[in-house]
Amino acid sequence: MYEPTRAEKFTFGMWTYSNPGSDPFGGPTRPEPDLDFHCRAAAKLAELGAYGINLHDNDLVPIDATAAERDRIAAIFRKALDDAGMKLPMATTNMFTHPVFKDGAFTSSDPAVRAYALQKAMEGMDLGVALGAEIYVFWGGREGTEVDASKDPVTAIARYRDAFDFLMQYSKDQGYNIRFALEPKPNEPRGNLFLPTVGAMLGFIQTLRYPELMGVNPEVAHEQMAGLNFPHAVAQALDAGKLFHIDLNDQIPGRFDQDLRFGSANIKDNFFLVKLLVDHGYDGPKHFDAHAYRTEDRDGVWDFAAGCMRNYMILKEKVERFNADAEIQGLLAESEADPDGLAGLASYSAANVEALKSRQFDINAIGARGRRLERLDQLTIEIILGVR
Repeated sequence: MYEPTRAEKFTFGMWTYSNPGSDPFGGPTRPEPDLDFHCRAAAKLAELGAYGINLHDNDLVPIDATAAERDRIAAIFRKALDDAGMKLPMATTNMFTHPVFKDGAFTSSDPAVRAYALQKAMEGMDLGVALGAEIYVFWGGREGTEVDASKDPVTAIARYRDAFDFLMQYSKDQGYNIRFALEPKPNEPRGNLFLPTVGAMLGFIQTLRYPELMGVNPEVAHEQMAGLNFPHAVAQALDAGKLFHIDLNDQIPGRFDQDLRFGSANIKDNFFLVKLLVDHGYDGPKHFDAHAYRTEDRDGVWDFAAGCMRNYMILKEKVERFNADAEIQGLLAESEADPDGLAGLASYSAANVEALKSRQFDINAIGARGRRLERLDQLTIEIILGVR
């Protein structure tokens, strides 16, 4: 029951399975990827039960490639995807690796950098659409500051807005049927990143020319790096109808961006994340933006990929047990009990205003009621630990 199926739409970023194992203190422990490896990876991930592969533009095509080279590489990889029965649901643009972006891309103070960023994004969109992408994500990894004197943040955010308005208009003019998603992160690699959380992104989206085309791509680790509750952030995106894509991984709070295998660290939080996605019928791609430990060879990378999917399926089965557990559901129903018919008073009307103003509440009696949350939490733990 824990085997992944294509119906789950599990995807992996090209940069995840091909991560060579480098870190700030050590070089690669696995070979650098080439086109042949990516083509073979499509077949291997399909064999493991994945639905698709996502990419940054330069994960596949070198930044200095000619148009002819780009088209040749894209054709080869598209054939590999088709042969494996795989999709490419999402693409994005790398605007953080090359030194040209050392002080930002869309929010750079340098007009030449901002212009180049638009050019690179358009070319990345063209590549993504050619490979079948329906979602285009923007992660502003360099859109921020270490030196606050260097930028007026109001001007920087306005430049951000101008860039997205430009690119969405370009997409419409090209006839592309894609949606966009913004990926927030509080810091790293910049000391402070603009629009650092899901809530900040949701507010910003409403200022765009085409807010209906833009959603969010929240990531487990990014919200947890800020000490926030990731399921709550996802809930806000779901409530706003803006959960266009999601990045699954794991993270120990207070650490650098670890990108751990999904389900390997914060089991309880991950349980409630899966429950949220299941209960609210999220049917978009579930993208694993993580990578194998530096200790692993390439065989270990496939263990990592299989583990991400298997852990999600295990947690999904736990959610089904939770939702079917009679005692748990009884406790939840008890907490929602409305013997006096008061729930309907939350809908505004003149009659409800009068009813609420005239109502006498015994707040001491209400405050004395136990909520049975200790029992509910214990039952949840027993479900997760597999003893119930």
